[in-house]
Amino acid sequence: MDAELKPLLDRIAQALERLAPPAAAETSFAGARLFRHDPATGAFHPAPDYPLALESLVGIDRQKEKVVENLRRFAGGLPYNHVLLWGVRGTGKSSIAKAAFMAVAAERADLKLVEVDRDQVTALPALFDDLRARPERFVVLCDDLSFEEGAAAAKALKSALEGGVSGPPANVLFTATSNRRHLMPRGHVEDRGHLAAHEDAEEEVSVSDRFGLWIGFPPMDQPTYLAAVQGYAQRYGLQAPDLDRRALQWAQLRGGRSGRVAWQFIRDLAGELGKPLPL
Repeated sequence: MDAELKPLLDRIAQALERLAPPAAAETSFAGARLFRHDPATGAFHPAPDYPLALESLVGIDRQKEKVVENLRRFAGGLPYNHVLLWGVRGTGKSSIAKAAFMAVAAERADLKLVEVDRDQVTALPALFDDLRARPERFVVLCDDLSFEEGAAAAKALKSALEGGVSGPPANVLFTATSNRRHLMPRGHVEDRGHLAAHEDAEEEVSVSDRFGLWIGFPPMDQPTYLAAVQGYAQRYGLQAPDLDRRALQWAQLRGGRSGRVAWQFIRDLAGELGKPLPL
């Protein structure tokens, strides 16, 4: 009887092996410095190096100094803080996060950046647990972070930063950019009753309090805007006799001054002059 069953059992075992998913390949971070994380598959997709140099970002020297100093402490195994870069749109929050990383990563081969989508914040605890056992040191970046729906994502972020019973991973630095100092929209609070509004306000503060380093980016004044335009123009060899006037007209058409508006003007000027740019 056993001899008769063995071929059948062998065929069943082979069929189950074919149905089983393939073993996950060991993740390698050796081929790149920047990665995007896909929580659905757990994969880390390499991305090209960020091309904008840190020194080309003008008007935000104080912010650059703080971000770089915190990054260097983290890369060197010293105490550090998670970072919230907040302020008006277009002031260079995302650019400084990536450019500062590239500057410090040039000194440390084991430093990597993993970008996560703001709609996938609930996957952060699992991601942090995956990175905890790695020999590399990771900056996890979430751009334009906010909690439009509130509780689930906010709780996931707090859980990731606190690390549960095992504590936060020592090799992960979380950096978020946001247009809001407190990450939940005010309308979400105002639409509810008094007690619920108070609870939501406490929740807002409790999320933001997980970031030890808050760095603000105020609106850009005219001299700083023109300095940004002139700095870009000099760096990329762009010449125009009426550079300031044209830059101010460009900002007026855009309805405001910012580092992003300055860079968009420079892109337009470079295209007009037939000069290539890194972005």
